[in-house]
Amino acid sequence: MRAYLGRRYRLSASHRLHCAELSDEENLAVYGKCNNPHGHGHNYIVEVKVAGDVDPVTGMVCDLAQLDECVRREILDRFGETNLNLYEGFHERVPTTENFSMEIQHLLKGAFTKAEIVLVRVEETAKNSFEYVAPAEMGKAVQG
Repeated sequence: MRAYLGRRYRLSASHRLHCAELSDEENLAVYGKCNNPHGHGHNYIVEVKVAGDVDPVTGMVCDLAQLDECVRREILDRFGETNLNLYEGFHERVPTTENFSMEIQHLLKGAFTKAEIVLVRVEETAKNSFEYVAPAEMGKAVQG
């Protein structure tokens, strides 16, 4: 039986939304105050949703401690209290929260094999949240 598990984590980081291909005026028009040259910070809430068969012995989709360790190592330690613009994955991409959620999913998918990473949701503010479902997993996530 396939089941889903969601786990939430807190992460503080900063970024500046700025695209090198746009002029300073265009960047200001597109990103507004988020284009501040000094950047700005967020206290993100990152939710990771995994799916898998329920183990008949443990009754769980996966070991929460293993998931927590993977998220700590791959996401929290890497991005916590940092400027996202300095991360190599954002040298060619603007570190929008859309791109950040895709990067988190990519990193976790490669590192956590005990269950399938089906969704990453990043809450940037009380009003803004972003979700990323990897294209190959969309059908499974919707059907579940």
